Amino acid sequence: MKPLKQLKLSVPLQKDPITSFLYLCPEPYPDHNVEFLKANRIHLFQFGIEGTKEPFVNIPEITIREALQVVLDVNNHPLLIHCKRGKHRTGCLVGCLRKIERWCLTSIFEEYQRFAAAKARISDQRFMEVFDASGFKDIPTSPCSCIKR
Repeated sequence: MKPLKQLKLSVPLQKDPITSFLYLCPEPYPDHNVEFLKANRIHLFQFGIEGTKEPFVNIPEITIREALQVVLDVNNHPLLIHCKRGKHRTGCLVGCLRKIERWCLTSIFEEYQRFAAAKARISDQRFMEVFDASGFKDIPTSPCSCIKR
């Protein structure tokens, strides 16, 4: 993982300060990145989801649900979500968020595939498809290309 100072976060931090990072990997957050977060008063939420590969991908739904509670809490905004590559773990979390926002599956999958590209996994899409978003209440609907307004 690159040190955060190399990620050019200084401009966005000055405009609209990020208050929280949500990290989806089980490995400890690098010390130099922790120092950056402390220096900028950014809260770190870590949900350790293993980065396993098919055919034995096991995305823990309870962990996704816990992470979504952090994402949905406006006290944690603005929030940066990341894992190692921003494809599978992040893609599944964001896909589930989109489902809570009542996006149609076509748009959820299009967004996921745009970022996962050649690394897109059917198992990730299956996880998003069967994810039960009904337990999340009072979430405003987000615009989706499937919804005619």
